[in-house]
Amino acid sequence: MDKISESEISEVLIEEAKVEMLNIITTSEPQLVKEFCECLFTPAELKDIVNRWLLVKEIDKGTTQREIARKFGMSLCKITRGSKELSKPDSAFRKVLEAQKNK
Repeated sequence: MDKISESEISEVLIEEAKVEMLNIITTSEPQLVKEFCECLFTPAELKDIVNRWLLVKEIDKGTTQREIARKFGMSLCKITRGSKELSKPDSAFRKVLEAQKNK
């Protein structure tokens, strides 16, 4: 049997934990998810995650990247990444935005 490196074990554990965390988020009540996220993330981390979602929504509205950078104090690099993800043919961002619009 081949020996598995510590980094490979770590990657497996990280992937398993990611799946577990996403299952918790998707199957729990909204208030519990909010509290879970507030326990899991620092205020700065949570703010960064929220800002990333806001920038995706702004891109979808047609706001320019420079306007978004000014509005949220973000780097153009971070905004470009969000824009690229949104423009992918099977974008999860696009699917979520469309689902939100159809509510």
